[in-house]
Amino acid sequence: MTDVQPQDDAGATEFVSLVAGKQSFCIKITEIREIRRWTPVTSLPHAEHAVLGVMNLRGTVIPIMDLAAKLGLGSIEPSTRHVIVVVAVQGRTIGLLVESVSEILTVTNDMVRETPAVRREDATRCIRGLVEVEGDLSRILDLGALLGGEREEAA
Repeated sequence: MTDVQPQDDAGATEFVSLVAGKQSFCIKITEIREIRRWTPVTSLPHAEHAVLGVMNLRGTVIPIMDLAAKLGLGSIEPSTRHVIVVVAVQGRTIGLLVESVSEILTVTNDMVRETPAVRREDATRCIRGLVEVEGDLSRILDLGALLGGEREEAA
């Protein structure tokens, strides 16, 4: 089982649960900088299919990525109902378009289930594990693995 690196004395880590591509995911709360409503972005020619464009965030230009498209779950058609989760990963700030953000989860290591082995390693390399949320399984995203190989499009 993958260790989710406890953040407090009780051995629990806090995650923010979200929906992308109609699927449930969790991101470690310490990787999230802010959550904001969708606003139109400036597109970039020849950008990767998951990169929607860039936006100015208080004087810093950051790339905005469709999380569902990045995960191979189809594209989200952005609307005012969607949100951007601004994350910091490996020294970079990136916005992730998601369908919704629902709650903060407190997860202990014993609650995390191992990601089952599948034929393609790509299918699980960015999933740290699974956690049960209200009867459904939510995937814990490893943003370093998911976004680590990307060059920042806005640089």
